[in-house]
Amino acid sequence: MRHRKAGKKLGRDSGHRRAVLRNLVTSLFQHEEISTTRAKAMALRPIAEKMITLAKRGDLHARRQALSYIMDKSVAHKLFDHIKDRLVDHQGGYIRILKTGHRSGDNAPLAIIQLLLAHEEKKPRKTTRKKDIKGEKKITEKVSDKKVTSKGKKKVPEDEKEKVEKP
Repeated sequence: MRHRKAGKKLGRDSGHRRAVLRNLVTSLFQHEEISTTRAKAMALRPIAEKMITLAKRGDLHARRQALSYIMDKSVAHKLFDHIKDRLVDHQGGYIRILKTGHRSGDNAPLAIIQLLLAHEEKKPRKTTRKKDIKGEKKITEKVSDKKVTSKGKKKVPEDEKEKVEKP
């Protein structure tokens, strides 16, 4: 039983696993989006979020802690100088994992892991109601108001039918 044994082993010994995760974190902050297996992406997320939390703290001790884990000094500076500013008002959830399918060679499940940007906002859902300038709700369009029927023929309003027949 694996009681009190947190984290995935990823089929590697501890030194190799730590090196893989360090390289993945460095690549993620360098490129802001990487493609890897789902298991590695799930193992990477908590580590990357801890690095972002260190960057948001921003003091010298936090910078040294991040530099001890991130493999490239310029990437750590990018994290503390640029990426931190985009995520200041977020309270977690800095990483998105998107499932992308399976690898052709060994059928391993793949995922894209990417940093969320501060300017990305949730897109409003499409609604059938229209709002005017003041923000008051208008009546929704009825199906009978449409000019095209389900068969694709144009529906002629009764007013125009009378005009066509009378002259």
